[in-house]
Amino acid sequence: MESIWTAETKIRKRESLPGDRDVQAVVIGAGIAGILTAYYLKQAGIDTIVLEADRIGSGQTKNTTAKITSQHGLIYDNLIQTFGKRMAQHYAQANENAVSEYENLILEKKIACDFVRCPAYLYSEKEETRLRREAEAAETLGIAASFERTSELPFPVAGTVRFGGQARFQPLKFLSGLAEEITVYEKTKVLRVDGMQVKTARGMVTAKHIIFASHFPFMNIPGYYFARMYQERSYVVAVEGAGTMEGMYRGIDKNGLSFRPYGKVLLIGGGNHRTGTDKQGGQYDRLRKKAQTFYPECHETAHFSAQDCITLDGVPYIGRFSARKPEWYVAAGFGKWGMTSAMVSAHILSALITGKDCPEADIFSPGRRITAGAVKELFSHGAYTVKGLAKHLVPSGNGKTAPNCPHMGCRLEWNPQTQTFDCPCHGSRFDRNGRLIDGPAQTDCKKT
Repeated sequence: MESIWTAETKIRKRESLPGDRDVQAVVIGAGIAGILTAYYLKQAGIDTIVLEADRIGSGQTKNTTAKITSQHGLIYDNLIQTFGKRMAQHYAQANENAVSEYENLILEKKIACDFVRCPAYLYSEKEETRLRREAEAAETLGIAASFERTSELPFPVAGTVRFGGQARFQPLKFLSGLAEEITVYEKTKVLRVDGMQVKTARGMVTAKHIIFASHFPFMNIPGYYFARMYQERSYVVAVEGAGTMEGMYRGIDKNGLSFRPYGKVLLIGGGNHRTGTDKQGGQYDRLRKKAQTFYPECHETAHFSAQDCITLDGVPYIGRFSARKPEWYVAAGFGKWGMTSAMVSAHILSALITGKDCPEADIFSPGRRITAGAVKELFSHGAYTVKGLAKHLVPSGNGKTAPNCPHMGCRLEWNPQTQTFDCPCHGSRFDRNGRLIDGPAQTDCKKT
């Protein structure tokens, strides 16, 4: 289940941390958010290093569909209603700017990463009203958005919302190029952070600024991000022989699909579910059947899955980790929009650290007010945790047993699609032998 990006990209290996270091800033995580943040800090004259537990881009970045877009589902009408027009404008402008900043950076550094400007669409097969409302909301916030009735999709739609001037690229080619500008230590797993000290098995890093860009923050206290986010899996099949498509599409209907072209390949995505709650599987087969129905002459070239952190109100947490730890910073909860949110994170965090004005930081602040909708999500999320904690051991796919998740003790569930044990509470994942794949857990499962 190797992604199409991984299959065609080899990133140069880096050495591990050679011993204790004193730096101005340390970034934990060498995904696209971590590398971009380190790059802009370096540009600002901040001595910065990146610590990566595995390899550059080995986490969630390698499994993205790599859309660079300010179109994040049905969000803008809700943001205006929830946070007001000013803060909604900050969200919209930050993400619109991110698209342009990618283009500028790619041109400046001459990074060959298949960057293409293109429109992005929301679509529905049956609903028009919500699409029209979203187009109007986005337009009032300064986005080039419009409601349309036509599409490139192989089935009729009730309408689309078109965002002009968006983009797509090859994320690992971009990451490989930009990482050459940064000091990255691979195979250097962070074990704990105490104050201004980052502890690893290969030495200790002391820094004035510590940035958590590791997808899901592994320090439970302060911040309590384990109670403020959950993780969701989604699936992609890549097919050839499906013709050409210029735009990128995302369905708003239940079980809606996403479509994203890359050269001769079309990525068809869907099957979203909370991590650890899909015992029956079948997501890839459903996508394959859809692909064959829409494009009878197509054939599969790859399939892979992604994991996304979802916040209580749908807006990422970007800013100071907690009021109790002013030297810590976080970039997490990007939802399905990791590429754009990574660039937004880099700008907000570098501005905070260097003391620059950053008006758009308010909407993304982890300390923003909790909305009524977020409170409802908090209780729903808590119910999964209570249920997971109440369970015990689960039989594994190879006839042995797997213990509860070492993060907070929730029972793991077997995912037949990915052949992994997944935690329904906070999204940690392990292979069938108990080896850690995704956090926030920091250790393997102990065999029983």
